[in-house]
Amino acid sequence: MSLPVYSQPFGLRDVRIIPLGADGSTPGTAVDLPASRTFSFAEAEDFEALRGDDKLVAEHGSGPNVEWELESGGISLEAYAAMAGGTVTSSGVTPAMKKTYSKTALQQRPYFKVEGQAISDNGGDFHGLVYKAKATGNLEGELSDGSFWLTSASGKGYPSTEATQTDKIYDFVQNESATAIA
Repeated sequence: MSLPVYSQPFGLRDVRIIPLGADGSTPGTAVDLPASRTFSFAEAEDFEALRGDDKLVAEHGSGPNVEWELESGGISLEAYAAMAGGTVTSSGVTPAMKKTYSKTALQQRPYFKVEGQAISDNGGDFHGLVYKAKATGNLEGELSDGSFWLTSASGKGYPSTEATQTDKIYDFVQNESATAIA
């Protein structure tokens, strides 16, 4: 089998959040976003218009960014902390173990990388990556009668400062054979 000319992504198999170090460029250990439901993105750019002589003369873009949204079922405190900042601590021993997420007013939202994987109906798989994401929108969850907890987040993706991905904002990767997220 050879790599198809185009990909036919179907469904969503996995989404991982990869924390970036305090420098915004050193990848940490990937954290699974459990029961991933959606990973959507749109390329966006702000433009400045030059008007003169009662007409539009030119427009210039300020550079692209990516607007993204995630939704998953359940909650991974480690994934939440990777998007929101804060800390996760564990205490106790079985059967009284406890995990706590905490955030102070001084902890900023960090940068992180997002990678999502879908199978491709014509073979292999399809990955979408946002290299330097930040949750600039709401981080939401809801507990309601008769429903599972759904976690959602939205934000923007900016040019990467990783040495091997300098200035990349996002990639779409089509694989001939399915490749798990590292």
